This record gives sequence, C-alpha cells and structure tokens, in this order.
Amino acid sequence: MSSTPVGDGLQPLLSWLSRLSLCFGASEGGIVGGRVAEPHSRPYMASLQFQGHHICGGILVRDDYILTAAHSKIIQVSVKPHDVSKPEKTQQRLKVEKYRKHEEFTGGCENDIMLMKLETKAKLNKYVKPIHLPELNGDIRAHVKCDVAGWGQTAVDKPTSNVLKEATEETQFKAECNNIWKEHFNSTQMICTKFSKKTGGICQGDSGGPLICNNKLLGLTAFTQENSCDNPKFPHVFMKIGSFLPWIQDVLKKH
Repeated sequence: MSSTPVGDGLQPLLSWLSRLSLCFGASEGGIVGGRVAEPHSRPYMASLQFQGHHICGGILVRDDYILTAAHSKIIQVSVKPHDVSKPEKTQQRLKVEKYRKHEEFTGGCENDIMLMKLETKAKLNKYVKPIHLPELNGDIRAHVKCDVAGWGQTAVDKPTSNVLKEATEETQFKAECNNIWKEHFNSTQMICTKFSKKTGGICQGDSGGPLICNNKLLGLTAFTQENSCDNPKFPHVFMKIGSFLPWIQDVLKKH
C-alpha cells in the first residue's frame, strides 16, 4: 500500500478560481465523478498551474495569503472565477513573495501544510474572497457529510478538468483510518473520509484544496491511495486545519 500526494509542485502558476481544487496528498489528480460546481460559488479557491496546466489547488485565507500543501512550489497566482482553460476579465495574476512551509514538514505525509505570501494583495470582489478559518480545534464526528472540490483528474486515467468540480464525502472514525492507513495516518493532525464511486471524490491534482463540513473549512487535501484514488476501500486523507490553527495564526500575525 502506498500513499501519494494529490498534487505536484513544479513551480506552477496559481490560477484563482471560484471553485474547489486540491493540491496535496498521496497522488496527483482531481475530482473523480462528482458534479460541476456552480460558477463563482467558491471564491476562495486557487488553481496552481505550470505552463498553463493545472497542477494543484490552494485556499485564499487572507488577501495576501494562500493556504496549500507544503510540497507545492508556485511562482505566480492567477485569480479567475470558473474555467481554467479560458482567459477572463476577472482574472488576477499575482506573484508569490515567500513560501512558509510548516517547520516540521519533512516530505512525508505529516505536517503537509504551507502558507504562501503574495507579492501584491489580491483585489477582493464577489469572485475572489478569503474563507474564514475555524475557531477551535475540536473533535470531528464521524458520518458528517462534507464537500470537496477541484480541477484535478476526472478519472485515474484521464486528464485534469477545465472547470471546477465538487463531490460529497463523509467523515470516518479515526480507528478505521488507523486500521487502513497504519503509520501513514496521524489522528492528531489528520481527518479521513469515505466515499463511493457513484458520488465521487478527490484524486490527483486536488492537493491543497478544502474539505468543507457544515460550511466550515475543516481539512486540507493530503493524500489518497497511489494510482487508485477511486478505490472506496482506501479513505481519502486531509490535514486537520484545527490542529494547525496556532501555526497559521502565528504566521499571519507576524506577516
């Protein structure tokens, strides 16, 4: 069994989209199955791109900061609303000034989280808005339905999606996640979800994207089963935002 990050960090371009995208984890890809997101419904989303191609995702948490996976490397941000394949009047291209990876990230599954400071602030409007961070680091119950989204692969053997797609997954008991993922799963800083092939879920290219539960940002896409993101036997894994709140707030406060 092997876990793989759901995104690659080859100095991609960040393209801001008002939809969900993931750039983390255990393989690289996007939403398998699922549904097309309502245009401009997720104004906090960013698409990280390299030479015009989607690589992984990010989340706008302040007008000058993007939250994403620590393994991502971006040189420019492009903010736009829905279809990454088409230029739009609402598009904003912004350079990344600094990368602030979690100090304990070593290239593995744990602490795969990073804040990127933008060289210039994003211009906030109805298409581009930061998401609110959760207030407390509490336990996350099992069987809670959550939304995931991104521009990643639409199937294991298919290319990434031009338009933002989303799907619904359900939180799982920590014991189940530990039993399946063994040493790869750290229940203190991770959440895992179950899904069905019918409803779909995250895949390669979705790393760095959000897990939204009850309209709150609870997770950041981390990893899936390598080369088999659509296998329901292996739950999808997300970094638990609440566990990293002190670190996130400290970085934002200092800069």
